[in-house]
Amino acid sequence: MTRRVPSYSQFQLKLTGGNWINSKNGISSWKAVTGVELRNRSDIGQANTSPQTTILPALRVPSNCRRDFHLLDFDPDGDEVRCRYASSSLSECSQCTTPSVLSLSESCILSFSPTSSVNEGSYIVQMVMEDFPRQNISLTQNGGLTVNSAISKIPVQFVVRVDPAVPSCTEGLYLPRFLTPTPANKAQLYAPVNQTLSISVNAEANVSTTFELLFSGPHNIIKSSLGAGRFLLRWTPSQEEDGESHPICFVIQSITSSTTKYQSELRCVIVSVGNEPTITTAVPSTTTPVATSTITSPTTTQHTTTIPSTAAPLTTTTTLTPNTTTTQTTTAVPSTTTHNNNNDYPYTNYKNNTRYNHCTIHNYQTNHSNHPNINNYRIHHNNHPYTKYNNHTNYNHNSINN
Repeated sequence: MTRRVPSYSQFQLKLTGGNWINSKNGISSWKAVTGVELRNRSDIGQANTSPQTTILPALRVPSNCRRDFHLLDFDPDGDEVRCRYASSSLSECSQCTTPSVLSLSESCILSFSPTSSVNEGSYIVQMVMEDFPRQNISLTQNGGLTVNSAISKIPVQFVVRVDPAVPSCTEGLYLPRFLTPTPANKAQLYAPVNQTLSISVNAEANVSTTFELLFSGPHNIIKSSLGAGRFLLRWTPSQEEDGESHPICFVIQSITSSTTKYQSELRCVIVSVGNEPTITTAVPSTTTPVATSTITSPTTTQHTTTIPSTAAPLTTTTTLTPNTTTTQTTTAVPSTTTHNNNNDYPYTNYKNNTRYNHCTIHNYQTNHSNHPNINNYRIHHNNHPYTKYNNHTNYNHNSINN
């Protein structure tokens, strides 16, 4: 699908279809709406870049265990990203019943609290991520934009499956537990062009058996199993991806002898293509103080006076009269080095490439590096295991077994 849009414009794209799998909240068909802003921002002098995220098509949690899914909410422009459920009043969903067992915060944390077995089953999550400027800005052909106004939005849709209760909710027994050197959630990694980035993912589950690494990320990621709950993800960015940022999310799935499946917590990282920013250190100069001390004595005496300092002092003493001794002390103070972290802000200086990565529409891609001459807006949507449409995505969702 190709759509021509004017330069410096604001527009929305909608996709509808079906079908979702059977769900407890009665969602059968899907609808996804994205809002794009191509007008120049006054704070960065270029068009806005929408938030970036990705998610697995299905996440699992036992009915008797609490779990918080900390969703990846990265914005290349450094904007504040907020999450909310899709709204029927904004025509963002065909059926907008929210999951009764889940709560969603503005900070993009999806929380599940223990519930009874009657609530076990699959729940469709239909949510929206929006970016908000951290200061008042203006847009080309528009007036001031306040911090309470969203600049753009992307849809994020997936399934949360509530499974039967587990004997223990302690991670590392039935539920897989991540081990070092697995990256922390929302860690920012760097990958130079044409150089392979390796991400080690290790986990353990003493009662169940570590079964598989499930992930969502760039289409050419290579997964390797190293045995005993050890996995490796490798990705080599191309020259065309220089300056871009790409999200990767993953879970470890384990299985028991009764074929019951359990998942670890969700972890995500953002990979920025290019070299890691360097730290510049500035060394200011300092003055050297000179101290003079006069000591009076009734007899002829040579006196030495030491002035405390941060270095060994240089002391010179001169005796003028039998009764008066004048001591001049010169103290050398070493230079002080001040470290000033002038690190480039990690969310700026990227090309304007907007990627939307999620379950229903895994990749909206807007490339407006030279947005005054933009001619089309490409949409690719994935062959989701829970929906029925063709696979034209640039993003890889590893197999999900249910």
